[in-house]
Amino acid sequence: MSKKDQPYTSHLKGVAALLGENLNQSTATTVAINLIKLPQSQPRRYFDPKKLEELSRSIKELGILEPLLVRPLPGGGYEVVAGERRYRAASMAALTEVLIISRVMDDATAYQVRLVENLQREDLNPLEETEGILELLVLRLEMTRDEVISHLNRMRNVCDRYDENSELRHNVMSQPQTLIIQELFASLGQMSWQSFVKNRLPLLNLPENILEVLRSGQLEYTKARAIARVGDESTRKELLEDAIAYNLSLSEIKRKIKEIEQQTQPETPSLKDLADDTFRRLKKSQVWDDPKKKAKVEKLLTQLKALIEDDNPIA
Repeated sequence: MSKKDQPYTSHLKGVAALLGENLNQSTATTVAINLIKLPQSQPRRYFDPKKLEELSRSIKELGILEPLLVRPLPGGGYEVVAGERRYRAASMAALTEVLIISRVMDDATAYQVRLVENLQREDLNPLEETEGILELLVLRLEMTRDEVISHLNRMRNVCDRYDENSELRHNVMSQPQTLIIQELFASLGQMSWQSFVKNRLPLLNLPENILEVLRSGQLEYTKARAIARVGDESTRKELLEDAIAYNLSLSEIKRKIKEIEQQTQPETPSLKDLADDTFRRLKKSQVWDDPKKKAKVEKLLTQLKALIEDDNPIA
């Protein structure tokens, strides 16, 4: 079952766990859309305009089928906690009323709920997913982003290098931070922490222009990682633009990269040029002052002379 086909409560499985309740048993109410506001800080960075327009048309025809999760504001009205995309599409469709589920929650809980809900999206791209999971880990572990990444890499290193009976591996894998990380990935149910460290963390080190197209969903991350291996910035930029414009497959991109590498490889010198260069350097070197090296050179020269004489026998 894809994310798109999952019921509302499945979308918010992690949200329900955070709130400690079953959202499926909650009663939705209808309120005026002008009473609802967007949060000042929210984890989602990009909304595909075409997909938002498609959702808006669907909402105009059928209404909002899944209620927005909101929290009441002190001065009146509500703030969107989960369902910002649906809220934006409903506003575009000029709806005057929407279904909501209202829950009281503090700022920290509301932000974590937004992160978890964001991670359940159908159109989530790998970079957004990576950044969202890291933000969630930062909040759960109360560590900096660099500290979280360092701990994840340490987990992978001990699992790769040491067996299960290793004391070092046991010490790292039994730490409270490790247990929280394992619990979080299990609750999200999208990938293992090992896969996250191996396949997703490297995305953060990609060139900025590649990160931009990844964030906007214009390119798959496997293609992005392949293009990032091109060292020359202008060549990489040109290949990136071609990959997007012509929807190049991964195999086509790899073939183009191979062609680029072949063009940029230095020309291999001929055997004759190599011999000339070697003898020129030999005459200028200090090898003659070292008895051991001198003896090796004499042996090699004798072998070379014999090889030449065998090739040109005296009549």
